[in-house]
Amino acid sequence: MTRLNWGMIGGGEGSQIGPAHRLGAQADGNFALAAGALDHDPQKGRDYAQRLGVAPDRAYGDWREMLAGETGRDDRVDLVTVATPNSTHFEITKSFLEGGFNVLCEKPMTMTVEEGEEIVKIASKTGKICAVNYCYSAYPMVREMREMVRTGQVGKVRLIVTNFSHGHHGDATDADNPRVRWRYDPKMAGVSGQFADCGIHALHMASFISGQQVRELSADFASTITSRELEDDAMVNFRMDGGTVGRLWTSSVAIGRQHGFDIQVFGETGGMRWASEQPNQVYYTPVGGRTQIMEKGEGGLSDEAARLSRVAIAHPEGFPLAVANIYVDLAASIRGEVRDGLPTAEDGVRSMAAVHQAVQSAKAKGAWVDARPPMFR
Repeated sequence: MTRLNWGMIGGGEGSQIGPAHRLGAQADGNFALAAGALDHDPQKGRDYAQRLGVAPDRAYGDWREMLAGETGRDDRVDLVTVATPNSTHFEITKSFLEGGFNVLCEKPMTMTVEEGEEIVKIASKTGKICAVNYCYSAYPMVREMREMVRTGQVGKVRLIVTNFSHGHHGDATDADNPRVRWRYDPKMAGVSGQFADCGIHALHMASFISGQQVRELSADFASTITSRELEDDAMVNFRMDGGTVGRLWTSSVAIGRQHGFDIQVFGETGGMRWASEQPNQVYYTPVGGRTQIMEKGEGGLSDEAARLSRVAIAHPEGFPLAVANIYVDLAASIRGEVRDGLPTAEDGVRSMAAVHQAVQSAKAKGAWVDARPPMFR
């Protein structure tokens, strides 16, 4: 099978997310890194791309140069990953989609709902894939939970409780660290800090597992470090279009918590729990029965969970391989197969609508608001 050509924008040397994409994209032999504009400093970006094996004529100084350079090539990239600061996602994603390229964009996909709706329309018009990196949905045992809901193993879902809370921004003396400060600066991060950064992963996961979309929400935001313009802690209650009630907490000042992303799903006939820090396991309790620990790689799991399990039972599979599963489904989709679990631009715009509406709700002291983007109301 011929490898697909892959290009990356952002994610340069020292980037937090760049290595996960490079490991993930190339883990299964589906993609080869053929082009890149990896750094805001053009020369640093060119040098680093060449050290990663990119040919000098495809090691670009910026994304515009990359778009121009790749457009006329017979061996142009089949997929472009956008891993730049939030405020640049829309322009880059829009430009490459309109240029006829498939795109994987880091979240949040855009800064505004209007931009998100435009991306959905452009992807539909061009027929190109626009995926969003909600990579936690690609863990094998998350796919197992989704299949258990689909097949009625917990009955109708009544309640979802989820959180994505850590304490790595809890030191007020570190608040001016550039790697931290931008997340709470509206000019760089947009209208929301922690909820847009981490909370939307938890919100997307609730929809992904339940098969329902968030219809309305009520939010309470707090900037517990008062120098921050945007929130570092948020509580969001939500209701879904299938009747499920949701509770979401997200925080960056929960000192003592490391990663802190987990989700609990409570149905009429059973409940389940998954945590990203123990991603190989799902705790499942049937009504009136004992709690069972389901392990990645064991027999009897769904085809979807088995397909995305890479190593034998009891061996850990971590974050880069979850990202790799996104690229597995992207490669299949580019080659014309249908993959059901790939997060798309529609997921991206739903998240952005939820962010903006949560901001409005918080300003209105928790008033319930419609969480849907206008195009889906």
